[in-house]
Amino acid sequence: MKNNVLVSLVAVLFGLLAGAMLMLVTGHNPIEGYLYLFQGGLKSTARIGDTLATSTPLIFSGLSVAFAFRTGLFNIGVAGQLLFGGFCATAVGLSFDLPKVLLLLVMLIAGFIGGAAWAFIPGLLKAKYNVHEVVSSIMMNWVAYWTIYYMVPAYFKGESLETESRKLPEAASLKVHWLTDMFSGSYINLGLFVAVIVVIVVAFIINRTTFGFELKSVGFNRDAAEYAGIAVNRSVVLSMAISGGIAGLGGVTLYAGNASNIQIGILPSQGFDGIAVSLLGMNTPIGVLLAAIFFGLLYSGRGFMNAMTDIPPEIADTIIAIIIYFAATSILIERLIRWFIKRRSNSKESLEQKGEVKAPDVDNN
Repeated sequence: MKNNVLVSLVAVLFGLLAGAMLMLVTGHNPIEGYLYLFQGGLKSTARIGDTLATSTPLIFSGLSVAFAFRTGLFNIGVAGQLLFGGFCATAVGLSFDLPKVLLLLVMLIAGFIGGAAWAFIPGLLKAKYNVHEVVSSIMMNWVAYWTIYYMVPAYFKGESLETESRKLPEAASLKVHWLTDMFSGSYINLGLFVAVIVVIVVAFIINRTTFGFELKSVGFNRDAAEYAGIAVNRSVVLSMAISGGIAGLGGVTLYAGNASNIQIGILPSQGFDGIAVSLLGMNTPIGVLLAAIFFGLLYSGRGFMNAMTDIPPEIADTIIAIIIYFAATSILIERLIRWFIKRRSNSKESLEQKGEVKAPDVDNN
């Protein structure tokens, strides 16, 4: 755990240093740039609320990727699962007239089922026919894209634009007045609380249940897990379905919380950002939560940085991309740290053998 935290911090530090170098090369002040970047995400309660709202879908997408990783699967179809889960929730919100509490609960269930169903297909193909989940998940992303592209204008078309659905009624929105007022008009919503609950539930499943132990066993070594009597194929299918369900919940918070309708022609980038969030969080639920908040801070603060400095928005996006790149290569950083520690240990032993450094006394009593 200690090494995991160190690896993530080094990845973030490298990313920020690379961003600072980029600003220097282009003739900008990196200290000023980062000052406004972080002020943009933390300067006021409203900006803190916006940062948390931006982080919420990333928490779900990061958890989704991390859950699949635990079974040795690479769920790159989170974007499609997030989109379809959000569409299912939007369809429920626009079709039923129920009290707010009951309607939101039904929408969350619909979002989870929608995302799970979208991930179930790659999981089944993997378990039955050994179709690589990366290929099938990418294909499912585009199937979701074109399905929403057809379904929204056909059945839920907006009042003025065919490229977006009708706006959700107040009863179907995750925004509530008391929370918005607490954060001075921010678009923070109840999705954040749902995300925290899901983080706790996923941590409990992975670390405290037999099912979680089986998933981790399959992820470490499928052959050994099968030899031990674990139903590997069932674990693969269930892992992908649960992973997709978590992504589907993220879609609910994105389209019924941060936004108030769903647009066509856009695959949500949060689905792909979830891979970097999961890697930076070392595939642990708490790590994913913290990594998602960090990325939310960067996304939320870049607008303020662009407004307060002459740093163009393209550089701000490039800085974020560099940080994501280093986060994605955190495994290489872990190997670099191990290499450095091993080299330092070998150097110390060599000096001790030459008598240049006194070896530690050994107490034989």
